[in-house]
Amino acid sequence: MTDPDHSTARPLRVTIQDLRTARYCLAGARPWFRRQGFEWQAFLDHGISAERMRATGDALVGPVIAAAEAREAREAREREGTDGRA
Repeated sequence: MTDPDHSTARPLRVTIQDLRTARYCLAGARPWFRRQGFEWQAFLDHGISAERMRATGDALVGPVIAAAEAREAREAREREGTDGRA
């Protein structure tokens, strides 16, 4: 039997934390977002889809998406560790 809460994977979201982990300069990131047509405040509030960032074709998004993937994997391990299956 499948768990309905886990039947569809959430799309990966990149957050400000991921930009910081990738050691990107926020003063440079903000104009980059503007050039791509992304809203900076919406990003700060909700993150942005990794696919939307990939669609820019900019090689600079790779390290940020990798940081987001690592964060998601770490959070998944932590969730598994807290539900009694550790």
